Amino acid sequence: MKEYLLFHLYGPMAAWGDIAVGEFRPTFSHPSKSAVLGLVAAALGIRRDEEAVHQTMATSYGFAVRVEAAGSPIRDYHTAQVPPAGSGRRKKTFATRKDELAVPKEELGTILSSRDYRCDSLYTVCLWTVRDSSPYSLAQLQAALAKPAFTLYLGRKSCPLALPLQPQVVQASDLREAFHSARFEDKNFLTSLPSSEPVDVYWEGPQANGYNAVHTIERRDSPLSRRRWQFAVRSEHYATESAPKEQEE
Repeated sequence: MKEYLLFHLYGPMAAWGDIAVGEFRPTFSHPSKSAVLGLVAAALGIRRDEEAVHQTMATSYGFAVRVEAAGSPIRDYHTAQVPPAGSGRRKKTFATRKDELAVPKEELGTILSSRDYRCDSLYTVCLWTVRDSSPYSLAQLQAALAKPAFTLYLGRKSCPLALPLQPQVVQASDLREAFHSARFEDKNFLTSLPSSEPVDVYWEGPQANGYNAVHTIERRDSPLSRRRWQFAVRSEHYATESAPKEQEE
């Protein structure tokens, strides 16, 4: 038997960044590993500039996600005023949005972009340790997610959580059993969401983990540098299964 940490992610809007080119900011249909580990790091109180800790976490935990409700996509035409960042000795830092907008009006620039989101999507995330020297135990991650140090959001700051994560550690023989062992108290509230049928499951690591992989893709979402927004490629397996009985009733 092995330990797995499971928790729910739900909000009216979510964004799981894909490779962004130019003014278009797309989103995957399910959470990226970098977004989930960033959320966990925020719960632990780890800051973005603590790169050594982020890199250690990226190689210490396995990652999987079940898409309970895929939600619907929307696109926002986004405008934002930003001050000049400068460079070298003239590089500027701003502590708050108020400080950014306090510069002379003629110095403000405007960034235009199209940003994709997922509306009313629900996911079950699963993490497990893949090496003995993991920086935090699953029990420590569970405690942090239950009482996070920083505010958590679903990919972007404009996407807050709408329900508690309900983190829980279960023992199971494989990933599929772990997903089916989790119990979430808000399941009656979430039955109004259009459930996915069949349910999509994505995971990394061994192909045989309670599921038969339909295919394997490469996804660039393993964090290398939070400050530079650099990500490494990892392999992600995909399979489907029938929706849970409580969602079918």
